[in-house]
Amino acid sequence: MTTTSIGLGKPLRAGTPLGYRLAAAFLILVVAAAVLAPLLAPYEPDAVDFAASLAPLTPEHPLGADQSGRDLLSRVLYGARTSLLGPLGLLAIASLLGVALGTLAAWHRGWVDAVVSRLTDVMYAFPGLLFVVLVVAVFGNGLTTAVIALGLAYAPTIAKYTRSVALAECAKPYIAAYRVQGMGGFTICARYLVPNLARSIVGYLVVLFGEGLMSLATLSFLGFGAQAPASDWGLMVKEGQPAIVQGAFLPVLVPGAAIALVVVCFNVIGVRLADRLGVRGS
Repeated sequence: MTTTSIGLGKPLRAGTPLGYRLAAAFLILVVAAAVLAPLLAPYEPDAVDFAASLAPLTPEHPLGADQSGRDLLSRVLYGARTSLLGPLGLLAIASLLGVALGTLAAWHRGWVDAVVSRLTDVMYAFPGLLFVVLVVAVFGNGLTTAVIALGLAYAPTIAKYTRSVALAECAKPYIAAYRVQGMGGFTICARYLVPNLARSIVGYLVVLFGEGLMSLATLSFLGFGAQAPASDWGLMVKEGQPAIVQGAFLPVLVPGAAIALVVVCFNVIGVRLADRLGVRGS
């Protein structure tokens, strides 16, 4: 661990940046709130109370209420579940396809690498959001369809990244040693190559998590993702828009702030995690 000296005092041990700690603490609170939503939420997320329509910050409604009188705190707590599980699902799909394609291209190279590269280039040339909209148009609206479509759209990005790190890993001596021992390519990739790539890929996926959350929220806002009466954050922003005309900003501000804060925190943690894992793996 590096140290720095300040004046004539003792060496100061370089610690974890404050921003990283705050981001990690906030995400832990968000995850805990999502898990404990039934215990923490003062109301059911879809409980309608027209007497409390567009209520401001009050003891009964700590974050206010929407046009239907639904408590925003309760809806944000329950909405954290779908807003966090959705990106996990799409990244699982994208990782399964992307890591497999990237590893395949780096291992075989030659025409296999060329085919995979051209395939990912075609996917890059096709706007991701347009691809998702086309999938949703064929299979219908819904969070599940949006997650699958975004998973397919993110796969080329992960494939390109995996290929780049796998090419460097394949050049290391241990790969040649296992080949000389007669071990098959699939066994080497499954038991050694991919696990050794995991550290680099994980940091990259953490950064992509925030982007995936934003993409799913955008689809829900456009009406392609989560459907009413779900308390998804993106859908809450859409449903709260009409209240702005009446001078009520909480129905949009509360879920919008939740999205922004979670995305920023994942970016802060992902960038630092990727840097640390990259240093360790070098």
